[in-house]
Amino acid sequence: MLQILLIIISILLIAIVLLQAGKAESTSSVLTGGSDALFAQRKERGGELLITRLTMVLGAAFFIICLIIGF
Repeated sequence: MLQILLIIISILLIAIVLLQAGKAESTSSVLTGGSDALFAQRKERGGELLITRLTMVLGAAFFIICLIIGF
């Protein structure tokens, strides 16, 4: 039962991470470390905040279930 739940959480976590908006503006700024706004304080709002929180919850659930299965 826990293995099935772990697979479902894994798939959801992968999908949610892929839905998140990139923090860098372009590929070149990722490679060169280009943008000063990369680490700037910016508020997440609406859907972006929901996706971030959902990612944290799914990540924590994944970690806890892995620990339970391991022991």
